[in-house]
Amino acid sequence: MDEAELRREIVSIAAKMYARGYIAGLAGNLSARLPDGGILVTPAGAHKADLTPEQLLEVDEDGRVTRGAEDLQPTSELPMHLEAYRRRPDVSAVIHAHPVACVALSLVGLGLDQPLIPESIVLLGKVPTTPYATPSSEENRQVIAGLIERHDALILAHHGALTVGRDLAEAYHRLETLEHTAQIVALAHQLGEPRSLTPEALEKLRAMRKDL
Repeated sequence: MDEAELRREIVSIAAKMYARGYIAGLAGNLSARLPDGGILVTPAGAHKADLTPEQLLEVDEDGRVTRGAEDLQPTSELPMHLEAYRRRPDVSAVIHAHPVACVALSLVGLGLDQPLIPESIVLLGKVPTTPYATPSSEENRQVIAGLIERHDALILAHHGALTVGRDLAEAYHRLETLEHTAQIVALAHQLGEPRSLTPEALEKLRAMRKDL
């Protein structure tokens, strides 16, 4: 995928995130690696439903802007994105969103680390919840640093979610799966006590995940 296509894909997925209710207002941010090693990132203060390819900024691995409109700044969550890239050479896309069910579960101390749903186990693996960190601060980078190496999706306590992928499509599909799983788990807790999958079933699903 060349740069022009990548810019269009970021804009398209940002609009999907808004349409699905994963973000609201000016929230949320996306980034993707360029073939030359640079990183395209959404600007601060941009409504993702109205984002244009020209608004995206290019930064280097240290977060310095190397290309983009002078009146725009990278998202304030850029340090979190850069930490994910530093820790995961296999990752080429990072998405941060505020999916409602994920946030709601974290508010009441529920997580997604219990093995309940086969598709989630295969597509996401174990999903930990980070300690609370002030949004748009160095704390966010710190709380994901010890987790993102081993996980493709995280719930950020009281805040949102972070998903990564080999490309933008994979990172976005993981976000969809994460929020869908959170919705099911939230409903299950309203109905009763969710029952975990057996160790035997879990082992088979983990083997399927390794083959992806």
